[in-house]
Amino acid sequence: QLKPVESGGGLVQPGGSLRLSCGASGFTLDYVIIGWFRQAPGKEREGVSCISGSSGKTIYADHVKGRFTISRDNAKNTIYLQMNSLKPEDTAVYYCAAYYDVGPISSSNLNPSRYSYWGQGTQVTVSS
Repeated sequence: QLKPVESGGGLVQPGGSLRLSCGASGFTLDYVIIGWFRQAPGKEREGVSCISGSSGKTIYADHVKGRFTISRDNAKNTIYLQMNSLKPEDTAVYYCAAYYDVGPISSSNLNPSRYSYWGQGTQVTVSS
């Protein structure tokens, strides 16, 4: 059973940093695409970033480019999301999701509907 598990959320001041982790249970990164998504109260779930487990290619949503970095550690079967220069509008529940694919990725991979397996989410709050 493929099951992503997130960790690393919390409360941080504006301008601060957090690193989220997504542990991969039941699958190896080489055969999946992993995405990070977020959902703020009253808003739809939106794509933040994704990475190909096989190629390492990354995609970012415009609103996080230059601030967030997604990376992988295949030996640890873990995906990270380093979030810098955080803003209050980054406050949301962040989800890690995955689906099996070894093909090329594009901005269309930021669409939540493409993902079959979801973690439980971790809260990120940016506030002074």
